[in-house]
Amino acid sequence: MALLERVSTLIRANLNDLIDKAENPEKLIKQVILDMDNQLLQVKTQVAIAIADEHLLDKKQKENEEKIAEWNRKAELAVGKNQDDLARAAIERSLQYKQLSESFAQQVSDQKLQVETLKNALTKLQRKLEEARSKSELLMTQHRRARTLTKAADAHSKIGDHTTVATFDRMKQKVMRSEAIGQAKTELIAESDNLDDRFAQLEKEDEINRILGEIKARRGT
Repeated sequence: MALLERVSTLIRANLNDLIDKAENPEKLIKQVILDMDNQLLQVKTQVAIAIADEHLLDKKQKENEEKIAEWNRKAELAVGKNQDDLARAAIERSLQYKQLSESFAQQVSDQKLQVETLKNALTKLQRKLEEARSKSELLMTQHRRARTLTKAADAHSKIGDHTTVATFDRMKQKVMRSEAIGQAKTELIAESDNLDDRFAQLEKEDEINRILGEIKARRGT
């Protein structure tokens, strides 16, 4: 996400390099700290939202598990009453909730990873902000002393500019590659959906018949 990219850029930022290239180092260091404060607030908000989403997904997954048990009980009841049509319908409904439950379980797992990623970013940004605040005066002093080394500072600035361009080029290539992969996956999914649906229907019918047979077998029907 864009927020994490901005945070990552701030975390990787070398304050000494930034000050060396700045025309107004004092203004720059204040702006960097302000940017970190703003990003820290946004990350905290995103962590809270992500945790809330995780709890919501977990709740939905448990609700679907309860639905599975409920419809399985109904299938048992229908078999006991010799109502095979109702039993089959109940089994199909149970399988639908099973599929939903598995989907929510995967989303819960993915959400946990996102929460951990955001928490790690928050921790790193907090450390970087503490570093910037504690070293701001020291960095300013070092910069004033380093200004006497004009040639060395110019060379360092050129290296920094080259690195920045290379970083943005890599980011651009990564984004373009991700877009291409996403488009290719979408096209492949669109082509295979119809065939997958037909096989899924066959597999569902087999599953229903199997479960119905198991219920009957247990009940001695």
